[in-house]
Amino acid sequence: MIRCENLTLHYGGSQILHGITMQAKAGEVTCVMGTNGVGKTSLLKALAGTHPRSGGTLWLGGAPVPVVPPQGMAQRGLAVVPQGRMIFPLLTVRENMETAFALLPKAQHRIPDEIFDLFPILKEFLHRRGGDLSGGQQQQLAIARAMIMQPRVLLLDEPTEGIQPNIIQQIGRVIEYLKAKGDLAIILVEQYFDFAYGLADQFYVLKRGAVALEGSKATLSKEVLRQTVSV
Repeated sequence: MIRCENLTLHYGGSQILHGITMQAKAGEVTCVMGTNGVGKTSLLKALAGTHPRSGGTLWLGGAPVPVVPPQGMAQRGLAVVPQGRMIFPLLTVRENMETAFALLPKAQHRIPDEIFDLFPILKEFLHRRGGDLSGGQQQQLAIARAMIMQPRVLLLDEPTEGIQPNIIQQIGRVIEYLKAKGDLAIILVEQYFDFAYGLADQFYVLKRGAVALEGSKATLSKEVLRQTVSV
């Protein structure tokens, strides 16, 4: 569904990503792992267009994608749940979700029942302001907003960060549900090792902005993967 080759990214004069080649298939969770500061979030920003890539090629659904701003990537079917969630604190839960309508034809401007089946608390809190929600509830809202966009690729950046255990379990079930639908490629950046390992089909471990290890769950042992991530 999405593939990049030799992707590079600079912040000013500093090169952050060094020739990243990876792919994520529909119906799978592709996990990007590594310690802090190795370029995981920068990779998602390059894919999403929030920071333009310096070089390399990108394909989405088999079609090459030029360097375009985030709205261009969103229009092509890429949705992001960013680190920190980035919900609108003064908008209600309903209004936050309705911001996704900007990418949909008017006939589809509705919140699917599926959203409330997966996140029942959002139905209860429809008229509550986003800033009044707990961190876990805000994370549910951010994922719901991304789902309403009907994406082909979903980028999740540290979805368990600062979240209580019961919500982490719920988010895991939602990711499993989305994977099972088979039409969505999910790229997960996650440092909670057991959570990531339980969900992922493919792994890419980054070190110093480059891929240090890659493979499937079938080809990489849990021990080798954990050791590579932690070193």
